Amino acid sequence: MLPGIRARCALFTRTFIRQSPRFMTSGDTGRDAEIQLPVWKERKNETSEVKRARLLYESRKRGMLENCILLSLFAKKYLNTMTDAQMAQYDRLINEPSNDWDIYYWVTGAQEPPEEFNNEIMNLLQEFAKNRDMEQRLRQPDLEYLFKEAQ
Repeated sequence: MLPGIRARCALFTRTFIRQSPRFMTSGDTGRDAEIQLPVWKERKNETSEVKRARLLYESRKRGMLENCILLSLFAKKYLNTMTDAQMAQYDRLINEPSNDWDIYYWVTGAQEPPEEFNNEIMNLLQEFAKNRDMEQRLRQPDLEYLFKEAQ
């Protein structure tokens, strides 16, 4: 019975593991295709209220947990007091880079941010990431604070 299992495992390996890059290719070229992401465009006709709500959502729904926690806590603390210009900088920072790790490395100081992102919001975010008050930041904030302010 054991040889039968080995034969099935070998067949599985040949079928799926060795051909898996084919699922990530375009056409039958056999080369890996890079996924093209849409180019970020600033939304010009948004009201400040709608932009704040969208940025709050996008701060919470990131590609990696570290950024979800960091950006959602940052948004809770600063988003309601940001000017339209600051919100535009924040919007560009969290949405234009295609790699969440880049944002994380820039914010934590592991890498220098590119000139186009090195601005007032980046400085504020970098200072926030230092956590000088040594707050416990293990999860995203609950959204109840949004409803308390409305009452």
